[in-house]
This record gives sequence, C-alpha cells and structure tokens, in this order.
Amino acid sequence: FLWQEHKMPHSYGYRARTRDLFCKGFRKNGTIATQRFLKTYKLGDLVDVKADGAIQKGMPHKFYHGKTGVVWNVTKRAIGVEVNKQVGGRIMKKRIHVRIEHLQHSKCRLEFLNRAQKNDRVAKLAKAQGKTVSLKRAPALQPKPARIIGVKTTNNKVETLYPEAYVNLFV
Repeated sequence: FLWQEHKMPHSYGYRARTRDLFCKGFRKNGTIATQRFLKTYKLGDLVDVKADGAIQKGMPHKFYHGKTGVVWNVTKRAIGVEVNKQVGGRIMKKRIHVRIEHLQHSKCRLEFLNRAQKNDRVAKLAKAQGKTVSLKRAPALQPKPARIIGVKTTNNKVETLYPEAYVNLFV
C-alpha cells in the first residue's frame, strides 16, 4: 500500500477561519435574552459590532467583528453602521447593515463623559470658593520635588567611583 498524505482543501469562504471568532463564550449558550432586542439605537450612537454565532441572519462579515462604528440608519430589524476600514493605504468609511443581535452600545466614551461631569462639578465648587483648579489629567507618578541632601550625616558620605583596572582574562 502506498500511503498518501491527505490534506483538507483550502477554503476562502465568507466565514473561513471563524471557528473561534464566532463561537460563544464558555457557559454563554442558550436562548438569547429579550433585553437584547429592547435596546434603542439612535442616529449618531457609537456601537460595537460583535457577531453572535447563534444567529446567522444579519451577521456582519468577520472583518467588522470587534470594530466600533457610528449609527447612520435605523430600520425595523437592522441598524446601519458606518465603520472605518483600511484598504491599502487609505481608510474608507464602509456602511453596513447589521441586525440588532450583533450590536451593543459602545463604552468607549463612558470614561470621558464621567470625567467631564466630574470636572464640571469640581469647577463649580472652585468657582464658588474663588479658587482656580487645574482640570487636566496628570500622570499618577509625578517627579519628586527638589530637596537638599545632607552630606555631613554618617549615612550620606560622598564616595568617588573609579573605573577598575583592566584585567586580561585570556591567558
């Protein structure tokens, strides 16, 4: 017998290489929650495209999975989303229609909106007290302020460092 090496035929299908991409998470199987269909999407909303493998209708192409876009159209069952796509050296705005099951409201602006509200509160309090407050974000680790180090104490004596003499290690 001649044993031949059998290879699977290569696939370039619409859902090729999506075995892990479209699979549901561990213990996330079962019926879809009704709350998913009751969410309202308005024009200009930021949404995340997250394809649900359990629902094949209205599923976006694998490229758009994980992308964030802006709602530009709302229909009875689907939402029109405008997503950026890099094609060659340019970024194109692609308009796709995706069913509601494959979308979720994006949380990318949540931190910014919370910070803006906090800044408004802080500015209002400062204005009432007649103070000026910096509302800019600052890194957590700031440089230490300038200080004088005492040399006369026993722990802080000056030590001069000299280079070690060259030792020929190859004998």
